[in-house]
This record gives sequence, structure tokens and C-alpha cells, in this order.
Amino acid sequence: MTGPDAPVWLFPLLAGVFGALFGSFFNVVIHRLPRGQSLVSPPSACPACGTRIAPYDNVPVFGWLFLGGKCRSCKAPISPRYPLVEGFTALLYAALAWHYGPTPALLAALVFASLMLLVTLIDFDTMTIPFSLSIPGIVLGVAASFVTDVTLVDSLVGMVAGFLFMFGIAWGYEKATGREGLGGGDIWLAALLGAWLGWQGLLLTVFLASGVGTVVGLTLMARKRGTGKTALPYGTFLAPAGVAAMVWGQ
Repeated sequence: MTGPDAPVWLFPLLAGVFGALFGSFFNVVIHRLPRGQSLVSPPSACPACGTRIAPYDNVPVFGWLFLGGKCRSCKAPISPRYPLVEGFTALLYAALAWHYGPTPALLAALVFASLMLLVTLIDFDTMTIPFSLSIPGIVLGVAASFVTDVTLVDSLVGMVAGFLFMFGIAWGYEKATGREGLGGGDIWLAALLGAWLGWQGLLLTVFLASGVGTVVGLTLMARKRGTGKTALPYGTFLAPAGVAAMVWGQ
């Protein structure tokens, strides 16, 4: 089906379908992982009445649309974030499949982008980045150097540089202000980014994330919704910047 005679859009379409399915699982991970809950048990249920969601109602995006965004049993509203995450993951997978084609680099890109999506939303929700994502992510990043343009040496240097750079910023900020500026999750996320992108991609990622974070912070201050001491989830800026650096960094 994806041979030389297949239309060019077929492979990205198939990748998008798998992306929607993974997006449905990512919703579970985003909700349960920070709470230390099992990712497989119990099955998905309505957060209001606890009724188990039937498989035909759990079809990514379409299940939510068919139910009108409400539980079939109690009619309580179900957050539109669920289909949004599923739909965005589908588009993300399709775009990466279009960009990389059926290559080993695509598999690496899908793994990295999935990790970054989870980091973005978990950090946005909880201001934390689970070590259960960052530590395996570092290992996978070093392994991915065998199928991407990042060399093993650059991966290892990037991993160490990312950790030391963020650790130095966090230590210096706390010494200067008496307040914690960066959490441990951000430090290990920088090591993960360095492992996947090399030290060059890490620099670009930090530059992009800092620029966007500054704009967001100034906007909040201008609208009187924050101050210079307002904490922002830095991982929510670092992770998308990392995906941008991976795809367009060159």
C-alpha cells in the first residue's frame, strides 16, 4: 500500500491514523503519570460518574464528537482537550511522516515528538516533568544517534552540556535570589534535549524557548496577570522548541 505506485499522501495519512490512536493513549498518560497511577488499569471512565467508556465511544476525536462532548451515561461534559490532543497528535505524526518519509529517522522523530508532547502538557498542568519520562528519554536519545544526523559524540556532549548548563543556571539563580528558578525536571529535560539534538540543537532550543517564554512573560505582565516573579512552566516552552530544532534546525 505504500509502494512506489501509492499516492504520496497515503503514508502520512496512515501515520496520522496511528497518531490519533497514540493521542488517545497520551491523554491517559498526561492525566495519570503525574499522579502515580497505573497507565493500563482501570480502563478509561467518565470522570464525573465513573462509568466505563465503551470502546465505540472511545474512538479518537469522533467518539467525542458523536457524543456531543458529553458522557453517554450522566451527560456530564467531557473536556474538549481529549479530542484536541488526539487530533493534534494525528497532525503531528502525519507532518513528520511527510517530512521524513518511511525511514529510520522517522521512527526516532515520532518517539522524540511524542515525548515532547507529553512533557509540554504535563508541565503545563502540574509544573513538573516526571523523571519516568526524562531518564528513559535520555537513553533513547543516545540510541537514536545511530539513525539520525546527530553523532554519538554530539549526543553525549549535548546530554552532559544540557545538564550542566541548566544546573548552573538553577544554582546561580537560587544563590542570587534565594528562590528556586528551575526545577530538577527542567535540568533533566535539558539533558534529554541534548542527547537527542546534540549540543548545537540544544543551543537553538534554549534560544527559541527563552525567546517565546520572554514574550509570554511580558504579555502576562502587560495584562497584569503576572509579575517578574510569576513562575512559568519552562518545559512547556523547551519541548516544542526542541521539536522545531529537530525538524528545521539545519
